[in-house]
Amino acid sequence: MTAIKLTHLNSEGQAEMVDVGAKAATERLARAGGSVIMRAETLRLIQDGDIKKGDVLGTARIAGIMAAKRAAELIPLCHPLPLSKISLDLSLDEAAGAVQIEATVKTTAQTGVEMEALTAVSVAALTIYDMAKAVDRAMRITDIRLLEKRGGVRGDYLAEE
Repeated sequence: MTAIKLTHLNSEGQAEMVDVGAKAATERLARAGGSVIMRAETLRLIQDGDIKKGDVLGTARIAGIMAAKRAAELIPLCHPLPLSKISLDLSLDEAAGAVQIEATVKTTAQTGVEMEALTAVSVAALTIYDMAKAVDRAMRITDIRLLEKRGGVRGDYLAEE
């Protein structure tokens, strides 16, 4: 079995930022998703715009976009990237009792945007929790994961359902 080499460790086992300077800038895309599971009444309050803190979905969308732009400030060894597109789709899933979150991030750069997409989903979910916690402290943030990655030397990735 071949040992997996972690790219952020040098030969002494110390953490370091990966040098991507010799790589060509190519178009990259990442999609990430996650859920905030809640009581049916909480979901209804969000849908009706009756959460006292305001527009939950609109605020979470903006928070996710802002978070993607700051991923390199939040995650050690993450490269700052020029992001060309950040979109967040938030939908109410009554059957699951959840707000479903999906972020898509694009760039033309020397490294991918998976961390930016995952950060966007995470902060959007935290924002939903913060805005609705007064009515539902039992909400659960779940299933944050990479859904798709395009570009780069290791090829594309599409998560299984």
